[in-house]
Amino acid sequence: MKLYYTPGACSLSPHIVAREAGLLIALEKVDIKAPARRTQSGADYTTVTAKTYVPALELENGEVLTEGPAIVQFLADQAPETKLAPPATSFERYRLQEWLNFIGTELHKTFAPLFHPDHGEQAAAQARAKLAQRFAFLDRHLSSHDFLMGEQFTVADAYCFTIANWSAFVRLDLSAFASLTTYLDRIAARPKVREALQAEGLLHAAR
Repeated sequence: MKLYYTPGACSLSPHIVAREAGLLIALEKVDIKAPARRTQSGADYTTVTAKTYVPALELENGEVLTEGPAIVQFLADQAPETKLAPPATSFERYRLQEWLNFIGTELHKTFAPLFHPDHGEQAAAQARAKLAQRFAFLDRHLSSHDFLMGEQFTVADAYCFTIANWSAFVRLDLSAFASLTTYLDRIAARPKVREALQAEGLLHAAR
């Protein structure tokens, strides 16, 4: 398998999951800021996925899977013994999907105005306010849970860690959310997470 990624982007989430699952995957960096959308090897990324953004996972049979929440569940299911995702069709699996959807819609996309100044200061201010509300919700939840699903690290934690840490790059102060910051530190200390950060040249940015 090959994971197409951009350092520090949401593709860090499946990268972490693959390492936590003990899966051997090749990494292919993509320059998503360049109009040409070239990969590190010089390939045209639009021939991999017409969506042009990361992540994308190329399987051994030639299939390409996109969208982070789908990819992390697929990877977790390749190593069920790691318990990175509850069994398919179990109620806990739907709880996992509940968290993945929350992270994707309420955190991930809300950061967009902060990365794109052309959206305007009003949009950025609204994004900061909404993120503060969502971080407060996470902080309350994590005050009584080690991880989002309880005591077990799952793919949802890999995704949440990736997105919440964008706060450092857009100068969002998380110091008011003690349980959330402790949680992020806990995940950053995981050996496989550190491996992924190091592979992407991000270890210096880890909490």
